[in-house]
Amino acid sequence: MRMRQYLSLLVAVCTVTAGVHAEETAEWNQWRGPNRDGKSPDTGLLRSWPEGGPKKLWQLEGLGSGFSSVTFGGGLIYITGRKEPGNPMKPPPAKHIYKRPGDRLYIYAIDMDGKYKWARDVATAWMGYYKGARASVTYDNGKLYLLVGTGEIGCYDAKNGDKIWTRDFKEFNAIVPEGIHRFGWSESILILDDKAIVCPGGDFFMVALDKNTGKEVWKSGKYAEAEHCSTIHVVYKGVPMLINGSRMGLACIHAETGKILWTQEFAPKNTANVPTPAFSGGYVFWAVGYNKGGICMKLSVDGDKVTATEAWRTEDMDCHVGGYIIHEGYIYGNDKAGFTCLDLKTGEKQWHEKGVGKGSLCWADEMLYLYREVKGEAALATCSPKGMEMKGTVTVQGEQQSWAHPVVHGGRLYLRYDNTLYCLDVKGK
Repeated sequence: MRMRQYLSLLVAVCTVTAGVHAEETAEWNQWRGPNRDGKSPDTGLLRSWPEGGPKKLWQLEGLGSGFSSVTFGGGLIYITGRKEPGNPMKPPPAKHIYKRPGDRLYIYAIDMDGKYKWARDVATAWMGYYKGARASVTYDNGKLYLLVGTGEIGCYDAKNGDKIWTRDFKEFNAIVPEGIHRFGWSESILILDDKAIVCPGGDFFMVALDKNTGKEVWKSGKYAEAEHCSTIHVVYKGVPMLINGSRMGLACIHAETGKILWTQEFAPKNTANVPTPAFSGGYVFWAVGYNKGGICMKLSVDGDKVTATEAWRTEDMDCHVGGYIIHEGYIYGNDKAGFTCLDLKTGEKQWHEKGVGKGSLCWADEMLYLYREVKGEAALATCSPKGMEMKGTVTVQGEQQSWAHPVVHGGRLYLRYDNTLYCLDVKGK
């Protein structure tokens, strides 16, 4: 009897411990979620929306212009914005906010009721094309990490925004291609164990920094100029890999040594290569815009040697900034003025639907959340290779392009439209 009680207690402890760990690792603490795949672990969400959309819990104005998405950590929401200096939580003027010189980039911490906790001026804001905040904040163990549009890498205290350390892409002789010069650096920093991963794209395509001090851990070899994509971490058949897009194409780096494992020149000197690569079951998929389409690479591993063989190419996913997700062997993503589903292994198109038109998406509880890049329209849709069925729409207010991706976290849908952040209740009843 005592043995049974002991075993029951052990199981209970292990179950609780596993549950706590799962909750912690499920935090949407970085760009595109806990696994950088655009997929939320939330369950028990609405299967359809009422007329007019889900209930709005709150909206918060005064962020300033920007395209960054929300991230979470320590019970707070983090986001960035470009504004005039002096009063970071005062809404900017309704007009001409895109033409003022001397603006600053702010990190904001917001509580779950939609109230500002603090705001911190961290750097000069990007003043080139499409002025506004770019990369999303990464949260890790009480610290925030952000790459500024001008190339400054920073680590900040998540409690108050105090600066802990900074580096600059100039230190790595970063090549500033035409696209970056016009649009600014946009990569969201990846935290992997004790390392902060960034892609200067100069003499060293990728660099690993100590996340606590900013000191160099390793530097990869030279490959190509950086673009606007963010790095993903993949472990396939025991080999830890870091994969990102570049000015030339895809590059894969050994996560522990910085050695370049393979490259693929898919999109050389494109106007801008923006979307983050995606990985599933040994396949790496990357699609970009400006009539380039997508490519899928099949990986094979022999010891520490990794080979990437082209599986297929497609013109059926011309993806500017909206991205894509992989679910149960199918790719769902933005394709020009709508959304397309492709077979991961073959590239065969399953369907193309307009949805909300050109925009971004994320996945949660077997459903797709679509967000149009203009006019503020968002939608709930089914996620199936058999076709897409719209299950409700909602519209938020804003101006210019809305390139921030939708985020589903804690039963809430977060939509950033320029100066304003909206929070909607999408929990099932």
